[in-house]
Order: sequence, then C-alpha cells, then structure tokens
Amino acid sequence: MFILELSFSDEPDRLAARPAHRERLQALHQEGRLVMAGPFADDSGAMLIFDVPDAEAFAAIVAEDPYYRTPGVTITSQREWSPIVR
Repeated sequence: MFILELSFSDEPDRLAARPAHRERLQALHQEGRLVMAGPFADDSGAMLIFDVPDAEAFAAIVAEDPYYRTPGVTITSQREWSPIVR
C-alpha cells in the first residue's frame, strides 16, 4: 500500500479541478486501487491510501491525475505503508 498526503492553499484553481479529481478517485476505488481518501477536517490537506502492487503503479496513478500538479495542491508525503491490520 502507499499513502499520499497533500496540503492545500486557497488557490481557486484547486477547487475548480476538484470535481474531475474526485471522479478519478471514485474510479480508482471501484477498481480496488484506492482504499480510502478524504480531506482533513480543517481542509488544510488530504490523505489517500492506495492498494497497488508496486511503486511504479503508484507513481503512474499520481502522474495521470493533473490535480496533483494544480496550483494550491502540494504533495507533502508519498510513502509505502505495510499495515499489520486490514
């Protein structure tokens, strides 16, 4: 699994790009590649957990979604995660 952590600013482009991003997330979830995702309660950022076979698959997901390059969205952390309870 891989965890992606984002931070947000008040840039209006971020809110404009969000609907298409959320559609991508729904598709990834239906495919079983996204376990869960959502913003922090204060909307300062978000956490996403992906269930993909390797770092290359994770990198491809990030590269394919323009939201992660949108002004107002910053990737603050990308980490492989090994949960012991699922």
